[in-house]
Amino acid sequence: MSYQKLDHTNRQQLADALRTDTWVVACLCAAWCGSCREYESAFGAWAARSPQYHFVWIDIEDQADLLGDIDVDNFPTLLLERGATVAFFGPMEPDTRLAERLLAAQVDKSDAELQREALSTKQRRTWQEECSLLARLADLA
Repeated sequence: MSYQKLDHTNRQQLADALRTDTWVVACLCAAWCGSCREYESAFGAWAARSPQYHFVWIDIEDQADLLGDIDVDNFPTLLLERGATVAFFGPMEPDTRLAERLLAAQVDKSDAELQREALSTKQRRTWQEECSLLARLADLA
């Protein structure tokens, strides 16, 4: 699909990817974070190797109106979402190998498995309520 650095002019591209049921791999970072700056090139290389997914780099300060009160405890934080289902949200080591394996495990699941997991724990239900980029984009529209 593509790789984008999210800004106020290209949010529709992200919304379109989510509405077409494409896997979105979002990295939530901050420009001032040294780990994020180092991770960005690896994230971009991962995106180049995986054109079937939509990768998006989101600066939490530049996109504060979109992210609102999403609690980012550590950088980089990864969000994996397909449609309106958040499959993962949390901090990652600044190395894409683990993230790649995590995404591959999610992609292999059926819709029913993803839905079941999305509602399986309080933490995952919270992800659906608070972290869905699709829902947050719709709220801003």
